Amino acid sequence: MKPTIFMLSILLICACKKAHYEWEDYQYTAVPIVTIDTTKSALPTRQAGKVVFFNKKAADLASQQFSFTLEWAGFNKVTVTSIEVYNSYNKAESSVPAYPLVISSPGNQYTNIAQFPLPSIVGANDHLYETVTEFPKTFIFTAAELAALNNVDLSAVAVNDYFLFKFILNLSDGRRIVTFYNNICDESRGEPGDCRVGVRFKNQ
Repeated sequence: MKPTIFMLSILLICACKKAHYEWEDYQYTAVPIVTIDTTKSALPTRQAGKVVFFNKKAADLASQQFSFTLEWAGFNKVTVTSIEVYNSYNKAESSVPAYPLVISSPGNQYTNIAQFPLPSIVGANDHLYETVTEFPKTFIFTAAELAALNNVDLSAVAVNDYFLFKFILNLSDGRRIVTFYNNICDESRGEPGDCRVGVRFKNQ
């Protein structure tokens, strides 16, 4: 008798589910992966921070370099056909991350705070720089080149202003991934994607 009651209970529980939730229709996506060239930063940085620095105090500001390599990860589920790379110039936030970078504990791996504003959404201030179809792709810019690219007077840039690159992914199944939220791109938590990367001005 007990097995019959048990089976009946299971059937009754299964029959009670009437709602279908959006999260049940999940799909896999890919994420952008960025590797910064820490040797080209004018001031010390960490790979995990996904941030490079220009030093306004140095005489060679215009020729200081910012370089990163762009790749993607599809986790053996999806394929990326292209990545749209967007660029912008941004004034300093009201509260900026500390420098030198503060590394979180335990683990001593990640910065204690996101180095650029989240979420990573391409907006009106971002302009398309290039659509990349072959990976990995390495970008190298001088401070003067980024200023010219964004119609900015390099001499007028203030401490903690920054140039930022963001990414939109085009997948082989036709989807265009335009938004990445904090649970994908927060470098302070070691999230799996790098949905933006940038270079910030300091005066050290």
